[in-house]
Amino acid sequence: MQIISQFDSGNIEVLSQPEPYHVRLQIHRDPPTDTPEGRVEFFQWFCFEAHGVRGAALTFSIEGVDQAAFPAGWENYRAVVSDDGLTWRRTDTVYDGSTLTVRAVSGSDVLTVAYFAPYPLERVRELVQRSTTHLDVCSKPLGRTLDGRPLDRLVIGDPSRALPVFWILARQHPGESMASWWMEGFIDRLLDDDDTLSGIIRSRSTIHIVPHANPDGSFRGYLRTNASGANLNREWLHPSSERSPEVLAIRDAMDETGVTLCLDVHGDEALPYTFIADGHGAPGWSTAQQAGADAFCAAYELANPSFQREHGYGRSEPGQGNRTMCTNAVSERYGAVGMTLEMPFKDDANYPDEFAGWSPERCMRMGRSAIDALWGFLLHQETLGTSP
Repeated sequence: MQIISQFDSGNIEVLSQPEPYHVRLQIHRDPPTDTPEGRVEFFQWFCFEAHGVRGAALTFSIEGVDQAAFPAGWENYRAVVSDDGLTWRRTDTVYDGSTLTVRAVSGSDVLTVAYFAPYPLERVRELVQRSTTHLDVCSKPLGRTLDGRPLDRLVIGDPSRALPVFWILARQHPGESMASWWMEGFIDRLLDDDDTLSGIIRSRSTIHIVPHANPDGSFRGYLRTNASGANLNREWLHPSSERSPEVLAIRDAMDETGVTLCLDVHGDEALPYTFIADGHGAPGWSTAQQAGADAFCAAYELANPSFQREHGYGRSEPGQGNRTMCTNAVSERYGAVGMTLEMPFKDDANYPDEFAGWSPERCMRMGRSAIDALWGFLLHQETLGTSP
């Protein structure tokens, strides 16, 4: 058996191979980054291939995971594997407090093992390319990343018209690949000319989409940071071209367009639920902003049973939210309804799926359901007469 991780989103290091089909591994860490708690090296994402394994009973012992960014994420967690790179299933996984032991039987000679189903940059490029064939879509890249990759932006609608301005972005944290699967579902439905609701939303708003905010980090197999070691979702107060050009470019563009609503799509390692964290902790968060967020969430809950409002993060005291995070920053800076969408790495505790857990297909359905949530928000705004 050979272990390979030198590919887009790959991350693992081989420690030893005590038996032909048993290998000891460790996860490669992100570059050091400064946090309020001190300098840390985030890690949790893994993705690798095992070659020469057809029909074999395999054991992968990933050691030292108790020091990962979110150790609670290993509890009741099962890794995903794929025989063909297309269909992902959950497999037997045990966490003993320091080592994550993953067991699987391969149906092909190459088995891919991952923390969550990866979403390669090539698929991002294909999504952007096919989106731009729609007459309502313009490609307006925001600039380049530190590694020289394009920071894509799709603009849907007519920015010259006085309409609500929506900003939708994903993958500030590169290891949260479920955000890209969500984005594919969202864009595909938004541009479906047979979907009446999508057509109405395109005609009654201007939508700026950043399909992948951190392509450098995801290509390198990082969990939380970009090429410089910056956690982009902690850079929104003082972004810089040297450390966080991705955030700087997005915020500069937002300054030009204004923002009515911003949805920042993420994944949560520990909580087995899909939920929204809004900007209630931002300075100046108003009852009108809260009502807009509530309207969005109420419509989302009706559209998709996996979206729920019972479980989520605790609420910050008014004005005490972390202003370096996107949701709080845009809520304060633009008076926008800022929201973070979180999806699980594990499974949906309310509607579990023994075979796949929370899966790419469920992420895409959640993205498609966001069209209904935007419609609920638009109706709320128009009823109040608060739309431009």
